[in-house]
Amino acid sequence: MKTRVAIIGAGPAGLLLGHLLRAEGIDCVIVERRAPEYVLGRIRAGVLERTTTDLMDRLGINERLNAEGLKEAGFALADGERLIRIDTLGLTGKYVTVYGQTEVTRDLMDAAAERGLEIIYEAADVSLHDVDSDIPYVTFEKDGAGQRLDAQFIAGCDGYYGPSRKAIPAKVAKEFERVYPFGWLGMLADVPPCHDELIYANHDRGFALASMRSKTRSRYYIDVPLTEKVEDWSDERLWDELAVRLGPEAAANITRGPSIEKSIAPLRSYVFEPMRHGRLFLAGDAAHIVPPTGAKGLNLAASDVAYLSDALIGFFKQGDNDAIAGYSAKALARIWKSERFSWSLTKLMHRFPEDGPFERQMQMAELDYIASSVAAQTSIAENYVGLPL
Repeated sequence: MKTRVAIIGAGPAGLLLGHLLRAEGIDCVIVERRAPEYVLGRIRAGVLERTTTDLMDRLGINERLNAEGLKEAGFALADGERLIRIDTLGLTGKYVTVYGQTEVTRDLMDAAAERGLEIIYEAADVSLHDVDSDIPYVTFEKDGAGQRLDAQFIAGCDGYYGPSRKAIPAKVAKEFERVYPFGWLGMLADVPPCHDELIYANHDRGFALASMRSKTRSRYYIDVPLTEKVEDWSDERLWDELAVRLGPEAAANITRGPSIEKSIAPLRSYVFEPMRHGRLFLAGDAAHIVPPTGAKGLNLAASDVAYLSDALIGFFKQGDNDAIAGYSAKALARIWKSERFSWSLTKLMHRFPEDGPFERQMQMAELDYIASSVAAQTSIAENYVGLPL
């Protein structure tokens, strides 16, 4: 098989890139090691920046997003007693949209066949070859038979554990990582949200987040030590803990119900450089991980794809090599700013084991400053809705 761009991974990054290239008549093939049902079964974030929704609008794959997505004009920080509202729309003129990553993936998958986007699912033993040459290729097994896909470029959109990043030689690679000493215990429940906007809470007992997937489905989180186990947290225990950490105003509006999913996700910050080596490009979680505080993971993947698709389209349409050469530096500049925001919000809203009374007072002073400072709120709002491309 031959194609212009081989895309590894059929998550949102790979699917978005594939659709953007096909819309410009550029041949591409997506190779995914999992089945479609597995890809759709991943429970992920649900807050979309304008960068992401603009790409869906550009593709015309936005019918369900526009009909079901909840436009949010702000969010709140809580300090245990009060809600400090950040008016993102008033401060920046922009809003975010609550629409699950699973739904974005479903929309992109459903549109693939009618738009001629080829996706090879359940491809085993995917390997990348000769990425530093002009003739890279990908090998994999499908239905027990070996396959080879020749391409002019390879886009690694296969997440942290995929093979793409490993194809970049260690001698040119740099890795930056911060592992956090807690995880997020999350619960999904078919109950109305306790608030019409997201709440990030810092309480003496720890962090909590009240979010939603729709007007009838809620997603809640608390931070827990990494030694905790999901089975030790009954629904009743988790609801009780949320009611304490979110504060009295939110607690008064919590609707309890049975969970339909619970899990614990570890938190870390991670960046890999460079994001281009020869004819191989990395995008999304293959190159960077952010803690979920601030909802930057999917949105960073979308901005990577925006840069990469423009670069590839420029190359194939106008013979422009400059954007190809500059992709890594351009993407990383935005990535590091988003990493900074997610890291700083994580530090502000969580209790770290090494922190003492002084650090706790610093958090409370910072929240009090934010509550009284339009400048501080504007800085948070600008980062939350997404920095410009």
